[in-house]
Amino acid sequence: MAVFPSFGADAEEHELRAYGVTTRVVIQGQGPDVIFIPGGDATADSYSQQFALLSDSFRCIAYDPRGVGHMTAPPPPWTMSDYAADCAAVIDAFCDGQAVVCGLSLGGLVTQQTAIDFPQKVSLAIPMGTAAYIDGFTRDWMQAEIDLRKEGIRLPDYFLAPHYAVYAFPAKALHDSELWEQVKTSYTERFQNRDPKDTISQWEACLEFDCREALKTCPVPMHVISFSEDVQTAPSMCKVVADLAPKGVFHEIPGLGHVSMVRHRPEIVAAKLREILDTAVTMC
Repeated sequence: MAVFPSFGADAEEHELRAYGVTTRVVIQGQGPDVIFIPGGDATADSYSQQFALLSDSFRCIAYDPRGVGHMTAPPPPWTMSDYAADCAAVIDAFCDGQAVVCGLSLGGLVTQQTAIDFPQKVSLAIPMGTAAYIDGFTRDWMQAEIDLRKEGIRLPDYFLAPHYAVYAFPAKALHDSELWEQVKTSYTERFQNRDPKDTISQWEACLEFDCREALKTCPVPMHVISFSEDVQTAPSMCKVVADLAPKGVFHEIPGLGHVSMVRHRPEIVAAKLREILDTAVTMC
């Protein structure tokens, strides 16, 4: 089983080289441009099911961010502004000057930073499972994961899925035996050969991120999507983003976890995205 479901046969792959960075870009569909930014430790493929559900109406674009997949970049440390500049380069190369930008988790932070740094390039921002600043439990957990790797400790393969899945899916999903078998296989493969340095670099960029002040003057419309069963970025963290942004709108999807858009309930996430896009893109 693949780490993520495969893209459709009509998806196109491109290589983008810009400002010392090289990455793989995947494009599928026709219509308004929507750029999807993956979360931590995830490649563009994490959006394959969203592409399948949305590419009938939208030109869906995703790419491998710094620290995963086919991306090569200057050595870390990386800042969220570095990640935002990479997204802006994708917009410049593949879109007509402007695009909707949507991202989950780390990708949600990048979405906000891109809207802040390049508002003229972002017609609409849709950060999902996000935060304006990471604190509390989530900060302690992420710092613990970073420190563990810095001490040279590697989780054994048999522990990878039981460890990471509880941060990704709600309890009801984890106790669906058919889904669990899929998650167990894919999460083991996803994390077993992960370079600890890449995880450290991505996660440290997240912990250094704080856009609370900058959000207050961000002119880009921002629809923030949260998930009621999200352990990593609770709805209360997402609501702060929507409340700070002058044109912020808050959404909470019941029954879903941080990564429910992959394998668990991709159709529910896609339906919410379509609802937002159908309304907001028309108004832009």
